[in-house]
Amino acid sequence: MSESKEKKVPFTTKMAGVLRAVSGKPHPKNFTSAVICAAGSSTRMGEGQTKQFMELDGVPIVVRTLLAYEAADCIHEIIVVAREEEIPLYQDLKEKYLITKLTQVVKGGETRQESARFGSDVVDSKAKYIAIADGARCLTTPAEIDKVCHAAYQWEAASAGVKVNDTVKIVDKSAFVESTPDRPYVWLAQTPQVFRVPVYRAAAYACRDEGFKATDDNSMVEHLHIPVKMVATRRENIKITEPGDLIYAHAILEARKAAGDELNIPLPEEPAPEDEETDS
Repeated sequence: MSESKEKKVPFTTKMAGVLRAVSGKPHPKNFTSAVICAAGSSTRMGEGQTKQFMELDGVPIVVRTLLAYEAADCIHEIIVVAREEEIPLYQDLKEKYLITKLTQVVKGGETRQESARFGSDVVDSKAKYIAIADGARCLTTPAEIDKVCHAAYQWEAASAGVKVNDTVKIVDKSAFVESTPDRPYVWLAQTPQVFRVPVYRAAAYACRDEGFKATDDNSMVEHLHIPVKMVATRRENIKITEPGDLIYAHAILEARKAAGDELNIPLPEEPAPEDEETDS
């Protein structure tokens, strides 16, 4: 009986793995596509333009989100799911703010769940993982994005989130308390939520076919009894939903500036002033 020979891994391959681990960069096989959901109606922000195009310290909210994913090492491409009438605006944003990873902008669906699925349908054929994110979660940092991606590479499904500080109450339809969950096990989910592509697509289409309405992308994966690893991110990773959120977001940006911890945004150059004609 012949002995089985152990397959030898080339020294250069081992070293490449070590260097990736040290640098925090993903294995090249982990092609990760970000799907940014920005097709909402923004009803809670009041009348006027949609929240994704409202400016926060001179920069559109959705641009701040896109630039965080642009700067994340783990993200290889960005797909935006947008309102149909806003789709043409993204080419201008791509050029002004140098968002090189943005490859496609597609029309959103009737619900966020449907919009995320539409985005997942057009990711690059090389994609192994998909990162679903809220377009209005504009204070996400590249480091947080990479952290969640690396957890997904290990566990197949991972989500940004924070543990709650307050006691949580579960109530009935009349607002009477039914139970109090154990606080150490209660998290608030954020984005990105990152999944291996076959896992996400199986969940998205199973939920569509079964009419299951999910509150987030994690819920769809949980519906298939697939565990999702929660990854601690900062409480600052808020979603802009109401007018008061802009005040909070501005304060966060001011604190980051003071600490030298802000994302360097390449603002578009102002056009050179034209020479004024004078009457002779």
